[in-house]
Amino acid sequence: MSSLSREKLLEMFTWLLRLRRMEEKCIELALSGMVPGWLHSYLGQEAVSVGVVLHLRREDYITGTHRSRGHDLVKGVDLKRYVAEILGRKDGPCFGRGGEMHLADKEVGAMGASGIVGGIVSTAVGLGFAAKYKGEDRVSVTFFGDGASNQGTFHECLNLATVWKLPVLFVCENNGWAEFSPQGKVMCVENVAARAAAYGLPGITVDGDDVEAVYQAAGEAIARIRHGDGPILLECKTHRWLGHYVGDPQKYRMPQEVEGVRQFDPLMRFESKLLKEGILTEEMIRETGEKVRHEVNEAIEFGKNSPFPEPQDMFKFVYAEEGAAK
Repeated sequence: MSSLSREKLLEMFTWLLRLRRMEEKCIELALSGMVPGWLHSYLGQEAVSVGVVLHLRREDYITGTHRSRGHDLVKGVDLKRYVAEILGRKDGPCFGRGGEMHLADKEVGAMGASGIVGGIVSTAVGLGFAAKYKGEDRVSVTFFGDGASNQGTFHECLNLATVWKLPVLFVCENNGWAEFSPQGKVMCVENVAARAAAYGLPGITVDGDDVEAVYQAAGEAIARIRHGDGPILLECKTHRWLGHYVGDPQKYRMPQEVEGVRQFDPLMRFESKLLKEGILTEEMIRETGEKVRHEVNEAIEFGKNSPFPEPQDMFKFVYAEEGAAK
């Protein structure tokens, strides 16, 4: 039996379902040509977002990479504005300029994502430094993939964060693929968390498809970081269901591997567990599913009906307006 409250377990289930249904709709939008640029699917990795971000306060920071939309939603980005941003519309948090990969909403501490592999890790360290310098009780959490752990920025950031004991949680969503390269071809360590030892910070590896395991590990890590014990590297072993982007033919993956990853489905694993323990019933699943479906459909309609940015505003927000930093 779980040590978590019934309310918390149901909240986690609802979030897993919400992220799954929203992502499925985003894929439909991408395939219909409505999403500018590429869409990098988060299907199969939802347990990491839910397990980590549910511990954070509104004032805490998160940063991410190609697949950070789930993190943003759990952090508090409005579902309707979220869809508008993905569609490049004016009502998005970035007024349609961020899109699916660079979505940010500083009002809820979602400080942006970057397509530069490993680049956003340094932003999170900067945010952690700012919080410590100003004496603020904030934690900075950065999400990145296994490929980013091969970048110099990753190693420099782990070193600096440890030296200065910054309040940073490094979360590696290790889905085994760095774009088109399998982990075994580009690194000799089995666990990315093992790299933490070289810089003097704790490295923890958990089953990233088990939302309770992620929640437990993230909770302990964040509590230690808030206490002033310095940064921690949390590696969540998970699975990428689709290719690097929607439409990726995945010729570099064996068909049986692509089909096999769905057996690790974090949503179905958690649903089955809660049913077995009597926390969920089939009726509750139907009711929650209907509620989430309604939320998602409303958000999709809002996004579709949101206007595009005006052409004359193309260069607006490129530079900070005078006095904006005061």
